[in-house]
Amino acid sequence: MDPTTQPRRHRLLVALVAGGLVLLTLIGVGIYGLLRGPGDSTSPADTPKASTSPTPTPPPAIGVGPQPVPTSGGSEAFAQAVAYALFTWDTTSGYTPVDYAQPLSDVASTAEANALASDVRAYLPSEAAWAQLRQYQTRQWLTTTETVVPTAWETALAQAAPGQIPAGTTAYTITGTRHRAGVWQTTPTDAERAVSFTVFVTCLPPIPDRGVLETCELLRLSELDNPLR
Repeated sequence: MDPTTQPRRHRLLVALVAGGLVLLTLIGVGIYGLLRGPGDSTSPADTPKASTSPTPTPPPAIGVGPQPVPTSGGSEAFAQAVAYALFTWDTTSGYTPVDYAQPLSDVASTAEANALASDVRAYLPSEAAWAQLRQYQTRQWLTTTETVVPTAWETALAQAAPGQIPAGTTAYTITGTRHRAGVWQTTPTDAERAVSFTVFVTCLPPIPDRGVLETCELLRLSELDNPLR
């Protein structure tokens, strides 16, 4: 298959390299080397945009630090838990971006841990930006409106050779709204920004007779606002 003649959304290859799973998502240039995600700034909130959430979602409690990501409950629930962990942080909590990245590292696939760490960094503010955001008591959270298996992933599964994509590997494209709130010159302020991204996960099925629950791991993340469709 000549990739130059196929739609961009079909450019998804999964291969086993050096005994480990390497997930390659050709959906952008320089996706995994970014230090900061698009839309990050040193102000407490971006320019307000219309929310895509049907109902307002209360923000997490002020000052709450990083929370563990549950690895059971199914692949879709796991992908959503990853999304919330990725976008939920509070500069007043006393924690740093590294601390908020840790729960995601804890559920990373061993084969993809290093690459995933780079993916996660692209979504979090840099240390310098964090220090400035802290001056405005900035906190962030996510509401989701849709979690779907993208057509491009279904196409990849259909075109993959037998055994090329390990069983239990799934991609979910998540759309929602990123919320930010803070204090600007003593005045509370907030803003919303529509976001979309793809989460790649793999889940091992449960073994009831052994008391083993389904366990999911995080493989990779797409570039923010450049998901599989």
